[in-house]
Amino acid sequence: MATEKDKISTKAESKTKIRGYGIELNDEKLSRIDKMVESYEKRVAARLDEDYELHTKRSDRVADKVASFGGSWTFIIIFATFLFLWILINTLAFLGVQFDPKPFILLNLILSFIAAFQAPIIMMSQNRQAARDKHEAIIDFAINYKAEQEIDDMQKHLHRMEAEIAELKEMLRERE
Repeated sequence: MATEKDKISTKAESKTKIRGYGIELNDEKLSRIDKMVESYEKRVAARLDEDYELHTKRSDRVADKVASFGGSWTFIIIFATFLFLWILINTLAFLGVQFDPKPFILLNLILSFIAAFQAPIIMMSQNRQAARDKHEAIIDFAINYKAEQEIDDMQKHLHRMEAEIAELKEMLRERE
């Protein structure tokens, strides 16, 4: 059974003080703060996604999906399987079927078409993603700049308060 001393030490360990303010935060308050920050982050992410959906055309979103699939392991595995079966069927001539004998000219044509269409689509998607990243970076910069300005204002206020306190101390010394 826990003694009274154990309960007090457990309570003391679960509290955190904000330096310079003497404000105590217990686990419940810290949990609430974490939930609020998480909620805010989700709202910002949802807003950015909503903004993306509103300001992109359907063709742009299709290009993004093609780029996403074209750069995935699923695509690589499916495409490797397709190439292996193509070469296997045309090399071994299963059931007398050999529609593209060596040197696989039809396969080269198909690969050229895929490369010719897939590369520009992926580049379009990357350009849009770069523009989106730039927009988010500008937002981050604005937030950081605003925070820096507020910190500077607080420091000026603290310096002014320190000067006033020093002045009051000097006045008290003179009265003694």
